[in-house]
Amino acid sequence: MIVMLIFFLILMFLVSKFAWGPVMDMMKKREDYVANEIETAEKSRAEAEKANKEAVERLNTTKQEAQQIIEDARNAGLKQEQDIIESAKQEAERIKVQAQQEIENEKEKALQALQDKVASLSVLIASKVIEKEISAQDQDELISEYIKEVGEER
Repeated sequence: MIVMLIFFLILMFLVSKFAWGPVMDMMKKREDYVANEIETAEKSRAEAEKANKEAVERLNTTKQEAQQIIEDARNAGLKQEQDIIESAKQEAERIKVQAQQEIENEKEKALQALQDKVASLSVLIASKVIEKEISAQDQDELISEYIKEVGEER
């Protein structure tokens, strides 16, 4: 039994000297590797969460910018529509005023022509009256002729 005890102690010494150290080193390396992998995984997860938050923020910012661009375009369209309507109203008013002026000018010309015609007819009637003495019947005939001539001129 003592011999067995001595062999056991020698075996324990040899195992601890040659096997225990390398096994413990291998276990330590394995433990370090697993810890390093866990730490790397945590860093990757944190970076992924950060990247996800940044992507969501950029998406929201882009949506807001797109909404602002749409709103600006809508406002620009409404302003342009109002400008076009206002321009059309001004042009219509200008054309209306110009037409009224042309109508007034034509009316003046027509009145002037009518006055000239009436004056020439009056001179003609007066010359006819002077040429002959008028009876009531002659006077009625002259007035009828005058009215007929004025009617034909129109």
